[in-house]
Amino acid sequence: MDDRQTMERIAGGDEAALQALLRRFGPLIRYILRPILTDERDREECFADISLRIWQNAAGFDSEKGSLNSWLTALSRNAALNRARGQRQSDTPLEDSDAHGHSAEEELLRRERRSRLRAVIAALPVQERDLFYRKYYYCQSTAQMAAELGLTERAVEGRLYRLRQGLRQKLGGELDD
Repeated sequence: MDDRQTMERIAGGDEAALQALLRRFGPLIRYILRPILTDERDREECFADISLRIWQNAAGFDSEKGSLNSWLTALSRNAALNRARGQRQSDTPLEDSDAHGHSAEEELLRRERRSRLRAVIAALPVQERDLFYRKYYYCQSTAQMAAELGLTERAVEGRLYRLRQGLRQKLGGELDD
């Protein structure tokens, strides 16, 4: 059974298909959650939330737009970041919550910068793009990246530094550290 059929079965209410999907992709989802959510209980709750979202949104999966792996990666990452943001906001005093409002013009400028950054990242060589995503999308630590790539931490830090410098140059100095 392929990914499209699995998602169709889940959308049709097949719990066994959901369990099979979670067995297959559970390690990937947990791998994504680990660096973002440090508390094991938060990771388990987030995993349960992701399972529910898969169940509820299975009909929305379109294999023409991307792979199931990519869909689950984005879903997992966003769920983890939302949970982490929610924890930080609950720790923030109420008087600070209104200080981060953005005007329509600021929001438009942020979207334009984000779009330019995506284009520049898409043009990077595969190894540099992988390094970028590991650090800034999957929130992996330098030590974890070094271990998985077979490099020293210093080598990873050096590559990240050169990557940031290159991005800064290509974006005209608009990259915030």
